[in-house]
Amino acid sequence: MAACNPWDPIQPSAAGQMLARCLSSGTVSQDTLDICGKPAPCFVHFSEAEQIADLRAEINELNLEIEILQMKKDTADIIHPFYLTQKCQALQAMNRHLEAVLKDKRALRQRLVKPLCQESLPVEAVFHRYAVELLALAMSFIEKLENHLATVRSLPNLPLAIKNMDSALAKMDLFVADIEDLANQILEWREKQKRILDNSHLTAGSDTWFRSIQ
Repeated sequence: MAACNPWDPIQPSAAGQMLARCLSSGTVSQDTLDICGKPAPCFVHFSEAEQIADLRAEINELNLEIEILQMKKDTADIIHPFYLTQKCQALQAMNRHLEAVLKDKRALRQRLVKPLCQESLPVEAVFHRYAVELLALAMSFIEKLENHLATVRSLPNLPLAIKNMDSALAKMDLFVADIEDLANQILEWREKQKRILDNSHLTAGSDTWFRSIQ
């Protein structure tokens, strides 16, 4: 049911509309309506139900308009003439390229079949320096290609190698600690030997002095 115009100065109620239909169909007479001073409560509830139905219809219509606007917003970039023109130009350029390829198909096939050995590509003088640098880089890359390939092949074994390296480092730390301990023991032993030698020399000197006195 269509919603009533809220700006209309005269708004017939739902009960009045139903009574007008009853009068037009002859179900109720005007005298009967005049006897009834007050409308029955059922007409009030009917009017509220009709207003609720009108509001629901209006809400559904607004939701539909919102969905249409959202769809237009989502597809605005696709159907915009600017983007359509760009896509059309790209398609036309691709079509021209394909036409040129099909036109020179035989020449292209002969060029692909023909070997490229003993041929040189013309390089402008401005780019000679870059060509020399590129050639040096290419030669260096070719020389180290086997090493690079070996490195790539060893990548799956890298976790195991790292694990072995960690264990080797742990063992090396233990060896270093043992060597430091041994070095400290050797230094202590040398100090003891030096003290013993010093004491023996001092004792021998004392005996010689006492003998000279006697």
